[in-house]
Amino acid sequence: MQTQPWSSVDHYENFPVASWLVPSHLRPAVAALYRFARTADDIADEGSHSADERRHQLARLDQALCSPSANDPEVVVRLRPFIAEHALPVDQLRALLDAFAQDVHVSRYPNRESLLDYCRRSANPIGRLLLRLFGADSDSNMRLSDHICSALQLINFLQDVGVDWQKGRVYLPQDTLGECESSDRDIQRAAEGQPLSQPLARALAHELTFARKMLIAGAPLVRSVPWRLSLELRAIIAGGQRV
Repeated sequence: MQTQPWSSVDHYENFPVASWLVPSHLRPAVAALYRFARTADDIADEGSHSADERRHQLARLDQALCSPSANDPEVVVRLRPFIAEHALPVDQLRALLDAFAQDVHVSRYPNRESLLDYCRRSANPIGRLLLRLFGADSDSNMRLSDHICSALQLINFLQDVGVDWQKGRVYLPQDTLGECESSDRDIQRAAEGQPLSQPLARALAHELTFARKMLIAGAPLVRSVPWRLSLELRAIIAGGQRV
């Protein structure tokens, strides 16, 4: 891992929105899913709204998913036909919203288990929804997809430590930092452009090793999905392994 891992590959940039590997008949649905996820993520992250206003906007999206009305946000209105056409599981969309709402009020994670629980809602639904679109959402495929999506999310956190610090968040397990004799102060210094401390470098390397193992654990998925999705996954997995 490089000593200055602050150049991010956003988790949603792994979303194959315009890729020729996505069949043309699925691209509108994939684009609608991307817009929904990106909009919700931006509500949690961008702008100057208060925490209460962010939670209110996310709650509006959730309400629109559950109980359609005339004043629903456009991003949900555009997604709704694809939910019906492909029987997309609404609980996975709601899980995304729950994770983004958590971003509004949770800024630290005590251990890896709590961070993986966040990934279960912020990352894994993306893979499950895409598998559904491709008609490849068997239980075994979804388990493998969960490994890949969580691993990519963890790798993204490691790349984005400095960016997340500026947002007041740390997505490194606090117990890992402690075991490596590191702290938030080391992250702050690195985010300010100072060299990585050895303790922080150890913590990052420790978490990267775990994420890579998880990515490899999910790799067999490439052999059990349609060839277009398989090629897309191979490229994404290769990118994650290069970090």
